[in-house]
Amino acid sequence: MAALLATLTGCAPRVPLNEVRTFTYVLQNYRHGRLDDVAKAPHQLAVVDLSRDGTAKGYFTPAEIARVRATGKIVLAYFEIGSIESFRTEARTLPAGLRLNLWPDWPEEHFVRYWDPRWWDLAVRPRVDQALRAGFDGVYLDTPLAYEEIDLRRVPGESRASLAARMTGLIVRISRYAKAARPGFLIVPQNSPELRLQPGYVQAIDGVGMEELFFQATGRPCVQDWCRENLAHALALRRLGKAVLATDYATRPADVAAACASYRRHGLAGNVTVVDLDRVSPPCTATRQGA
Repeated sequence: MAALLATLTGCAPRVPLNEVRTFTYVLQNYRHGRLDDVAKAPHQLAVVDLSRDGTAKGYFTPAEIARVRATGKIVLAYFEIGSIESFRTEARTLPAGLRLNLWPDWPEEHFVRYWDPRWWDLAVRPRVDQALRAGFDGVYLDTPLAYEEIDLRRVPGESRASLAARMTGLIVRISRYAKAARPGFLIVPQNSPELRLQPGYVQAIDGVGMEELFFQATGRPCVQDWCRENLAHALALRRLGKAVLATDYATRPADVAAACASYRRHGLAGNVTVVDLDRVSPPCTATRQGA
């Protein structure tokens, strides 16, 4: 049936999200500001930014997203829900009270009061609306981990438990809002798979993106306790029928091969790439070149 529908519509068939095994994740350095390289890539899914340059003026158009989808790829729109980067259009007008502590790992990026109604109105809802208008298949939601990184001294009365519940509430709200507008729209948060223990989280998502399950940036085996905990939570979600999109950061051929073998062993969608996320990564079945 999928093949017949593809013939009638002129589009290549898309596999269901939880059957995806290879994807690419590109957030910058789009050649000539276009998605041609993403469209040509042999992957089943692509995660790309809402915008070619991080601004509202640079949003990818419905025609551009349609061209990528016509190749049979699921296309997810990346944006952050727990922090704000200084180069984003929204950062210019964001009320100062929404910004919290700087994220030490990413200069010029601040965590935000993601539970504040103004954050929904000024950033999150407009981004979801843009993803819907542009024809993306779903959203890829970064920085749920804000609940772990916010300086509790900046938010009196909050705790890690309350912040986890608030983050889950935001993800559930995004899911309900987007799926009401377009049934089947995909909701894929990145990292923090332990939120599966929060009421409503599992029902709200279609999959989870995971970084550094097997290799940390760059090429360091992930062997700490938190690595095992993340994998256990991710596999629990997989058993519940959710997709797991795993991104590891490695360049040595042996490390790339080891990551790919881990994806196959655990039945995960896999992507081995570089931290800058500025290029199309070869699928695990291809020989990695130029890394």
